[in-house]
Amino acid sequence: MKVKVFTVLTLACALFMMACGKSDADLQKAAMDKLTAEKVTGVTVAVKDGVATLSGEVADATVKGKAEAAVKSVEGIKSVDVAKLTTKPLPTPPPPSPDKMIEGTVNEAIKKLGLTGANITVTVSGGVITLTGDVAKADLTKVMQAANEAKGNATKVENKLTVK
Repeated sequence: MKVKVFTVLTLACALFMMACGKSDADLQKAAMDKLTAEKVTGVTVAVKDGVATLSGEVADATVKGKAEAAVKSVEGIKSVDVAKLTTKPLPTPPPPSPDKMIEGTVNEAIKKLGLTGANITVTVSGGVITLTGDVAKADLTKVMQAANEAKGNATKVENKLTVK
């Protein structure tokens, strides 16, 4: 009789252990292995009661979604919390240089003159505007006036135009 009770008790314990499933530590290892297999880096996983919490920093929302999906696919994970998983901020482009802004302003001012036959190139370096190319004698004064009015923070306008 003792053998039957012992056998039934052993069998009950074994079934109970199987019903409990994997431990949180096993699930955490499985989740990390899945992230490694998916080539997701910068993410750590903590598992408590079958709930996986992802933390760290990833490149973008696509990688964040990939990490969440990978961990959700681990058998035994009940849900995934990604609140502590952040994305890297996008780099902000440098502001346009003041020289390029001045160059654009002067080009627009000269373009508004509607000159025909003029071939004028505007370059700005270190706040100095240089005008090169060809212009008709009658239009030279208009071009210089437009460049001086549009120069903004530029220090001077250099005339290297060839008069036709």
